[in-house]
Amino acid sequence: MPDYPALPLELLHQGKVRDIYAVDDERLLIVASDRLSAFDVILPDPIPGKGEILTGISRFWFGQFDDLVRNHLLQDDLGTVLGSATLATTLGPRSMLVRRLKPLPVEAIVRGYLAGSGWKDYQANGSICGVPLPPGLQQADSLPEPIFTPSTKAAKGRHDENIDFATMQRLIGPEVALRVRDIALAIYRRAAAHARNRGIIIADTKFEFGLDDDGHLFLIDEVLTPDSSRFWPVDQWRLGTSPPSFDKQFVRDYLETLDWDKTAPGPNLPPEIIEQTRRRYLEAVRRLTANQPAAAADDSQKLQ
Repeated sequence: MPDYPALPLELLHQGKVRDIYAVDDERLLIVASDRLSAFDVILPDPIPGKGEILTGISRFWFGQFDDLVRNHLLQDDLGTVLGSATLATTLGPRSMLVRRLKPLPVEAIVRGYLAGSGWKDYQANGSICGVPLPPGLQQADSLPEPIFTPSTKAAKGRHDENIDFATMQRLIGPEVALRVRDIALAIYRRAAAHARNRGIIIADTKFEFGLDDDGHLFLIDEVLTPDSSRFWPVDQWRLGTSPPSFDKQFVRDYLETLDWDKTAPGPNLPPEIIEQTRRRYLEAVRRLTANQPAAAADDSQKLQ
C-alpha cells in the first residue's frame, strides 16, 4: 500500500519506489514512496522521508543540465491537477508532474570507479559490458575515463541485464544510442565535479531517457539520487576496499550478512539500520544541494 494519501487519479504503474498516475493524454504524475528495494526486492520496511528526499534531489539535478538535454518536468499547478490544494501541499514534496513520453527500453549507466557488478565483471573478464579496461585495477579504483555501460530494463520481478553498446544500438537505433551515450557521459562528468567539491565521489549512476512524438530526447525518471547512484565520502575512500556510502549500498551490505536468498519477501530491517540509512540520504542531499561546497566530513559526521 502507498505511504501517502489516496489520489483521484488512475494508477498506471507501481514500481519499486515510484508510482505513476495518469493525469491526461499528455501528462503523468510520479509519486516517490518511502519504499526501499535491494537486489530487486522491495523490503517490508520503508525509510521515513525517502520519497521527499529522492524527489528533491532529482529536481535539483534536473535544473543543472538544461543546456545538455530536455527533461520531463512540468510546472503546471498540482492543486488544479488533484482538485485539492491541501492534497497538493501534502504530496508536492514527493511528486513530479511530467510529460508523457515513450521511455527507452535501456538504462544508461555511467561508471567512474570500479564497484558493484562492474568490479565483479572486471575480475572475471578484464572489462565491463565489452569495454576493455587496463589490467591491475583494484576495487574502488578510479577508471582512466568514465565509461558507458548500458543495461536492459527488466520486467517486474526480473533482474536488469548488462549489455554492450552494439546491442543497445540494435534495441533503440544507432543515432539515438549515440545521443544517449554522449549526454549521459556529459551529465556524469559535470555532476561528478560538482559532487567532488562537496566531499562526495559519484562512483557510478544510471539515467533513463524518453522520446516525444517528434523524436526529441528527454531526461526522465530520477537523476543522481542515492537510489540510482553510488555516493562515497571523499575522505573515507580507500583503494582496494568497498567505501562507506551515502546510498542504499549500506543496506545491501547489511543484507549480505543475512541468510537470505535475495528473493521476495525481503527481511525486516532493524530500527538502527533504517535510521542510519535515512541519515545517509539526508547527508547526501545536504552536501550536494548546498549553496557552498562542503568541507570533508568531520569526525562526528563520518559514516561507519
